[in-house]
Amino acid sequence: MSLTGLFLIVFLVVHLSGNLLLLKNDGGQAFNEYTVFMTTNPIVKTLSYILYAVILIHVIYSLILSVNNRDARPVRYALYKGEANSSWPSRHMGLLGTIILIFLVIHLKSFWYGLKIGVVPVITYPEFGEAEDLYTVVKEAFSQWWYVALYVISMIGLAYHLTHGFVSAFQTLGLQHRKYTPFIKKVGIVFAIIVPLLFALIPIIMFMNSL
Repeated sequence: MSLTGLFLIVFLVVHLSGNLLLLKNDGGQAFNEYTVFMTTNPIVKTLSYILYAVILIHVIYSLILSVNNRDARPVRYALYKGEANSSWPSRHMGLLGTIILIFLVIHLKSFWYGLKIGVVPVITYPEFGEAEDLYTVVKEAFSQWWYVALYVISMIGLAYHLTHGFVSAFQTLGLQHRKYTPFIKKVGIVFAIIVPLLFALIPIIMFMNSL
């Protein structure tokens, strides 16, 4: 869980850097050119398959852990005060993960699936050549209030998921020390706020621009 989680954390940073190109005022050219690079570069394509595998492993192993934890204590405590020694996100990682998984399925269906089966319109740039116009597809999706709302809610779920997952990943790997752990926790909180916030701002801004 920790290794796959850290891999996905790195992916979030890379994915965010590309998505921020959606806000560039160039009609989507920078984003479309970025999309061409990400779908044609052999190294990136190989990493994308690794990413799919990592997501599956992360999900499957989380289910295994949930089942094992439930079987380890089939009878609930008569008096349970989880909030006394654990955070809300740590007690609801399964719920938060489910929200993210549902969003991911819808997100891939909206963008990745269309790109792979070739139904995305093609646009030609004088100095670059042809590119699939995924920017227009994203722009149309983010002009729908319900999709923007789903996106924002999912990013809130991601933020809570990261507040626990970021720190616990380092702890699981043994990187826990009274000198370094407080710093890791602070970095984790900052990361859990900034990254989902920036992701959420993209559809909000594009939706506002479409009005």
